[in-house]
Amino acid sequence: MLGPAEVRRLAEELDIRPTKKLGQNFVHDPNTVRKIVTAAELTNDDVVLEVGPGLGSLTLALLPPAKQVIAVEIDPKLAQRLPQTASEMDPENADKLHVVLKDAMKVTQQDLPEQPTAIVANLPYNVAVPVVLHLLAELPTLQKGLVMVQAEVADRMAAKPGNKIYGVPSVKLAWYANAKKAGSIGKNVFWPAPNVDSGLVWFQRHETLLSTVDKKRLFEIIDAAFAQRRKTLRAALKGWAGGAEQADELLQKAGIDPQQRGEQLSVIDFVRIAEV
Repeated sequence: MLGPAEVRRLAEELDIRPTKKLGQNFVHDPNTVRKIVTAAELTNDDVVLEVGPGLGSLTLALLPPAKQVIAVEIDPKLAQRLPQTASEMDPENADKLHVVLKDAMKVTQQDLPEQPTAIVANLPYNVAVPVVLHLLAELPTLQKGLVMVQAEVADRMAAKPGNKIYGVPSVKLAWYANAKKAGSIGKNVFWPAPNVDSGLVWFQRHETLLSTVDKKRLFEIIDAAFAQRRKTLRAALKGWAGGAEQADELLQKAGIDPQQRGEQLSVIDFVRIAEV
């Protein structure tokens, strides 16, 4: 695995200066990497999708337990160097690695050599939730995942109804999967060290909730319900429904109290509104 010295050496070789724009904070602590892989609960049948492999710290730890690792990297320098790093550090498993030079937000099934069953990634803080939601929507074979994200984002992704931080990321992820926190990660395991701690979120895809519901409509309702958190659902949804009275009628038909707020509703409640 890559320790601090190896990470710095590779960065110097490639003339890489980590940028905030790409959310580049490279893990250089082997114990943290082992913790992530253990929490991911991988089997030797799993095809793992890693987003943003960077210099390869996590990639190297994923290769032994997985059937294959597909690493999606947006930086051409990093994407080109990664297979060589794998060959140098773990020649026995290097042939399991496939690198895809692509923005993860634009990845489709056709871009990948094999359809992944799991995602394990240290995700850039600024795009973590959109990336996870995009990949779950685009890749139906993804059954589970373990992602490292900003601690606050991890809390929001795993939050349940009634929690003050429960919001749009919580509900949209819940539509695809059951999510839970899987640990905390400090700042000092990264180079450069970020300003905030990180958290691990583990999720397992469930059967799509009432697949007859239009996802676009459902997500529009979720966005509207949380746009102004202090508003009742009657007020929050009036713009989307065409007026307060229409919103009131729709909510009552769905069996939802119009005076409730979005943070009190489960994903099933939102599905019922979308059905109506």
